Amino acid sequence: MAVEEEGLRVFQSVKIKIGEAKNIPPYPGPNRMRDCYCTVNLDQEEVFRTKIVEKSLCPFYGEDFYCEIPRSFRHLSFYIFDRDVFRRDSSIGKVAVKKEDLQKYHGKDTWFQLQPVSADSEVQGKVHLELRLSEVITDSGVINHKLATRVLECQGLPIVNGQCDPYAAVSLLGPSRSEAKKTKVKRKTNNPQFEEVFYFEVTRPLSYTKRQFDVEEEDVDKLALRVDLWNASNLKFGDEFLGGVRVPLRVLGQAGVHDAWYFLQPRENGGKSVKVEELGSLRLNIVYTEDHVFPSEHYTPLRDLLLYSANVEPVSASTAHILGEVCREKQEAAIPLVRLFLHYGKIVPFISAIAHAEVNRTQDPNTIFRGNSLTSKCIDETMKLAGMHYLQVTLKPIIDEICTEHKPCEIDPVKLKESENLETNRENLRQYVDRIFNVITTSGVRCPTVMCDIFFSLRESAATRFQVDQDVRYTAVSSFIFLRFFAPAILSPNLFHLRPHHPDPATSRTLTLISKTIQTLGSLAKSKSANFKESYMAAFYDYFNEQKYADAVKNFLDLISTSGKWDQKSIETPIMLKEGFMIKRAQGRNRFGMKNFKKRWFRLTNHEFTYHKTKGEGALCSIPIENILAVERLEEESFKMKNMFQVIQPERALYIQANNCVEARDWIDILTKVSQCNRKRLSTYHPSAYLNGHWLCCKLSADTAPGCSPCTGGLPANIQLDVDGDRETERIYSLFSTYMTKLIKMQEACGSKSVYDGPEQEEYSSFVIDDPQETYKTLKLIVSAVQTLEQQHTKYKRDKFKKTKIGSQEHPIGDKSFQCYIRQQSESSTYSI
Repeated sequence: MAVEEEGLRVFQSVKIKIGEAKNIPPYPGPNRMRDCYCTVNLDQEEVFRTKIVEKSLCPFYGEDFYCEIPRSFRHLSFYIFDRDVFRRDSSIGKVAVKKEDLQKYHGKDTWFQLQPVSADSEVQGKVHLELRLSEVITDSGVINHKLATRVLECQGLPIVNGQCDPYAAVSLLGPSRSEAKKTKVKRKTNNPQFEEVFYFEVTRPLSYTKRQFDVEEEDVDKLALRVDLWNASNLKFGDEFLGGVRVPLRVLGQAGVHDAWYFLQPRENGGKSVKVEELGSLRLNIVYTEDHVFPSEHYTPLRDLLLYSANVEPVSASTAHILGEVCREKQEAAIPLVRLFLHYGKIVPFISAIAHAEVNRTQDPNTIFRGNSLTSKCIDETMKLAGMHYLQVTLKPIIDEICTEHKPCEIDPVKLKESENLETNRENLRQYVDRIFNVITTSGVRCPTVMCDIFFSLRESAATRFQVDQDVRYTAVSSFIFLRFFAPAILSPNLFHLRPHHPDPATSRTLTLISKTIQTLGSLAKSKSANFKESYMAAFYDYFNEQKYADAVKNFLDLISTSGKWDQKSIETPIMLKEGFMIKRAQGRNRFGMKNFKKRWFRLTNHEFTYHKTKGEGALCSIPIENILAVERLEEESFKMKNMFQVIQPERALYIQANNCVEARDWIDILTKVSQCNRKRLSTYHPSAYLNGHWLCCKLSADTAPGCSPCTGGLPANIQLDVDGDRETERIYSLFSTYMTKLIKMQEACGSKSVYDGPEQEEYSSFVIDDPQETYKTLKLIVSAVQTLEQQHTKYKRDKFKKTKIGSQEHPIGDKSFQCYIRQQSESSTYSI
């Protein structure tokens, strides 16, 4: 969610790796061990909780968390809790990182010392105060100075133990001052409206004349107002402190009036004195990002350069490829590039272009796509985004089962427990591997189209480059789908949203063994047993040294690397995709035939859709895949029958009833997938049948009338992304801006290559530059676009600085992160090249 600021949108996000804690203080009892979990909090609001690690003082979590931050915050906090079965969980310690300090730890593995958790320091929210100093003439003619303090409202107070019943205590601080006044308690709200005024006498004059007013006891400038917020508690421990502010009266100035918002602060010296090292420490990796996104037209020059990348010859001279060259990590460039290209439907031509260039630079087919290149990282990122639903429907059921059953699967004799049997464990593991292998190799038809298109391109490039190696067309695809997609998802299901948390150690070991075996099965290596360093893994793999496994992998790879560009002749052997009994309505091909309903055996391959009287008999009807124009549901009213769908052909529609709603959906999905690249696919269809001389849906009488409803087309397994193209372009601009010195060095490298034909200079050797002149032209355009955006950002920051009022509701007094931001912006300068 973005915050709108005068035509500019501000996005905040945080990505956190919660590693482990160490040296947690032992439980004061005979057991001494603790059951700890960690929470992530925006101020006092919990937004994530890890699993509980039982019986450990050094718990390992290994969990990742990402979220978009929809509001302002002051602290990103982490709390370690010890689970208590009978009482409320007790907090052991915390790490609180101020918003303005987050950049110090950006992307670094850092050990943080746990700090004590004190109720007096757990504060959040802000308060609106109005102070007015006035002269009051008493009945006796003496002039007193009185301070009127108006407590208007608070916002965002913390909720304590599920409730918030706040009140404010107002006191005047100074020599001999102890006055304290309270507002009424506001029930069940953390945004209370108080609107109460309190008066304090701030001067006690000794004498008064018309010429002068002497203050004998105290000076107003030495006084301060204290406002504390409390939660009215019914517990015997008393009311809970929510936060407070101290306002020196010198802020009144000559006008004697002060109206401002304040951030609530912790109570000074409220916490107990605890040695920090006694509480242990927590390892975290925090990446906080704040994107300031302008209206779309500001990004047109840079966006056009990026989207044209696939058309640049050579592709190494393109804007997107140059971004990969200058970034420290290829992953940095891949994430926004993939999202941007997916958003504009240009991902396949871009990846095809950079993959083709990489293949042509590869000398050995055994090392194809093995490095951490821009191509590899972009395909990885595309698979993560486009293949998330595919993973869910393919792997999640079996992964859930493995994590729930806890069957022993350890096959290393050294690690075997006394109570376990090696042969039983091997059989458990073999069954799991078999089941996962089967669900993967029969899932090809559900592979998202965008992934199939990319795999088709990889296969073609590899086969053309290494024509002697017959297996390279398979290994080019398997190195991604098995090695970088299925195997990592099995190994760490929590990172692919297949499980909410990192598995326990025993289950994690089982998944590791399965992942290794699946990875080797998918690699199609010549000597697979040699792939394992461990003798027990090589022995276990003997179970799978059968040709049927290699054939299944090849059929699967054939299917996912051709269905995107569906060419029936590219796979000579038909691959059976789905079969089963359904009921069909006669198509009326025989002029005098009855149009009744009959049970038939249906069979779908990558070549044709057929039905038979029974399984194993010859086909009664065959529909070539290229003749399927659309596959859509049929309204129940047509024949008063549920779970019906229609396969629309050039001359007629075949009406079919599936056995249940799930099966109907599966048939529609698969038939749509295999036919969606047909050139003559329809854009509209009739949702009801043609009966008694007219269409039931639109009442038109011509049986050839065009459809009255738009075709649904897409599949749930296809990519469904909510991407903000402008935000991704802004991120790419930020990367170019960060690595501007490398852009300059790359320009120098182009100049050097153009005039010097000798050995490559070492300082320029890290860049891939195939055409120095084209690359230099692109670099000039990039620098120009980045400079323009840099100037717009600088102007926005300058204007914002001028308009900002410290003490406003948006920027309360005490907002150190904003003050830090303003200071940083005032120090920043534009690049001049």
